[in-house]
Amino acid sequence: MRKKYFVSLIFMCLFLSSFMGFSQTISNNKPQQEHIEGLSIYPNPVSNGRLYVYIDTRKNLTKKVEIFDVLGKQIYSTNLSGKELNISQFSTGVYFLKITENNISEARKLVIK
Repeated sequence: MRKKYFVSLIFMCLFLSSFMGFSQTISNNKPQQEHIEGLSIYPNPVSNGRLYVYIDTRKNLTKKVEIFDVLGKQIYSTNLSGKELNISQFSTGVYFLKITENNISEARKLVIK
């Protein structure tokens, strides 16, 4: 009697392991992270007295730029058709930029000294 249970258990384990190994496919449902091609922000950090930061991309399309403080509060938003972003109204500190171009967004840190 003990032998029959043992053999049945082995067959069940083999059946389940082959079923799990061959018939199921593991899919990765993570969305692909898209990046803005050639995004660069310079100069960064910005020295005190500079009036502009340049935001450059490979396609150089119109960009929506949102600026957030370190607490996550949006303090500025604009549509940028060129490369120059006027930062003269910002005091020294750390800011976060959310740049959206062609429905693709990226976040970057900006330091003003």
